[in-house]
Amino acid sequence: MAFGYEEVRAAYGRIKAYIPDTPLEQAYYLGDGKRNYFFKLESFQKVKSFKIRGALNKMLTLTDEEKVCGVATISSGNHGCSVSYAASMLGIKKAVVIVPETTPQSKVDKIECYGAQVKRLGSNYDEAAALGHKLIDGNGMTYIDPYYDDPKIYGGQGTVAIEILQQNPAIDTIVCPIGGGGLITGIAVAAKAIKPDIRLIGVQTEACPAMIRALADQVFYAEYPTTADTVCDALVGGVGKLSYELLGDYVDDIIEVKESSIREAVKHMILHEKYVVEGACATTVAAVKDYPERVGGENIALVMSGGNIDASLMLEILRG
Repeated sequence: MAFGYEEVRAAYGRIKAYIPDTPLEQAYYLGDGKRNYFFKLESFQKVKSFKIRGALNKMLTLTDEEKVCGVATISSGNHGCSVSYAASMLGIKKAVVIVPETTPQSKVDKIECYGAQVKRLGSNYDEAAALGHKLIDGNGMTYIDPYYDDPKIYGGQGTVAIEILQQNPAIDTIVCPIGGGGLITGIAVAAKAIKPDIRLIGVQTEACPAMIRALADQVFYAEYPTTADTVCDALVGGVGKLSYELLGDYVDDIIEVKESSIREAVKHMILHEKYVVEGACATTVAAVKDYPERVGGENIALVMSGGNIDASLMLEILRG
């Protein structure tokens, strides 16, 4: 599907009345006099995740008939919460989030607190997805895609770049975590349109470097194995089709970081910078701490994609 800056610009016009710009705050402890680092705090969104942008943008384009039929998605994480919250904001009464039967009750409670109905289907994510799509299609609901190939989702995520460059036009490098790739692809397309010489650096965990391998092998990995324990649940699995097709033309580098470095980055953000963030977005901090020269730049924005870290994991990391 075609995707360009016009999609991001239109998305920004749609969603800005519904969600405020998130802060772009300078880091106290990462800068070294040579480089200045800034945190783009998507962890400050109401749902503590950037994913509200894409979900809201998509749902704002639905017809009245589609809204009456309802929306649905398959996600036990940030995307599910975002679809639930966006539906409540827009008065869409029928919103369903399908999760595997093994999903912790705490995650179900969070999705339900924003108003969506949660349906537990299948013993794992793949089974939930297969059964969920049958349910969605059979009931005529609109599927809200998390990252695969919907330009409206990518457009919403890309609005992060518009805000960054409005808040600080001197930003010359943006560092962004990569899971499915919707966030960095939307940001990259928008940022390069606004400021062609800006650099885009992606970051992946060593436990699942799916995009690095997909671009190197020139193979679309819709699924990809997780090879080790990870604190980056949001970054595991395959890549989005639209991201795979586009990102290689926009990203300047993708850095693979160690899980041990990500843990230290989470701890750094909490104890020093005083921000609670997920392991996924702490990958950007790990990258600039371990590879400052490779990241480069003088004024660097680090995208803090979410703050929904599991409480027990956070305590484990802080004690480690």
